[in-house]
Amino acid sequence: MNAPSPTPTSEAPQHETMTPVCLSAVRFLNTLPLISGLEKLRDVAIRCSVPSLLLDQLLTGEAELALCSSIDYQRSTEPLVIAPCGILGCNGPTMTVRLYSTEPIESLRDVYCDTDSHTSVALLQILLAERFGLNVNCIDYEAREHVAHNRPVQWPDAMLLIGDKVVTDSPPAVRYPHQLDLGELWHEMTGLPFVFAVWMARADADADRIRTAAAALDRQLGRNLMRLDQIIAAHAESRGWPVDLAREYLTHRLSFRFDASALAGLELFFEKAHARGLIATRRPIEIVC
Repeated sequence: MNAPSPTPTSEAPQHETMTPVCLSAVRFLNTLPLISGLEKLRDVAIRCSVPSLLLDQLLTGEAELALCSSIDYQRSTEPLVIAPCGILGCNGPTMTVRLYSTEPIESLRDVYCDTDSHTSVALLQILLAERFGLNVNCIDYEAREHVAHNRPVQWPDAMLLIGDKVVTDSPPAVRYPHQLDLGELWHEMTGLPFVFAVWMARADADADRIRTAAAALDRQLGRNLMRLDQIIAAHAESRGWPVDLAREYLTHRLSFRFDASALAGLELFFEKAHARGLIATRRPIEIVC
């Protein structure tokens, strides 16, 4: 008689489902191609924040991946890596990173700088130095509240304005006859794209989790770029953007793919920032593959 088969004493171990990777990003019109629909995905959990908090959330562990201002890669107190699954960039005029001045650009001394992007402020300093020989004094400007030095400053004589505010809180054109699009001048001077923001993670983060999240972000970006008209129709007017202008902005002014030319533009920006003392050291760019 055959011996009875042994009775199993426990179930075979089951594959554990990965907990969603925590993401942090701003929710402006220009980030919607990067983040729209992420709330529906299983592998990631998106939280929206303000630009000034993104790096802190990454460093404290509140977020595992964050869409940080490019200069944060170099200024971070901890080493970071870049996930090549989307950028906020341009390859020419941006429309929404703009210097306004009541006087000719060549005569500038002080510029009130929108605090929403440290990268744009560094870019401004590089461009003014290289094109006009200027070393301007940059003054923090809370552009949404029109406040500097804790007092109201409605429209400064010279101002760097960034993002949706260029359209939704447009400065009076008659006051600012002298204007400069920073993306346009960068491309004119270098022939390269400019990268304002990119997905970053701590260098000591779990690489498998970051790769999984990056793959999900890359897939969603591809879907979003194919349905930009839907995104624009759903969100432009509620954010104060005319639909036609939003379509021009997202389809022709901005770039969202991290490719070889974007990497070259980022490398050159870091090189120039270091040469001008805007970053203390220049870390090599490390990319999660």
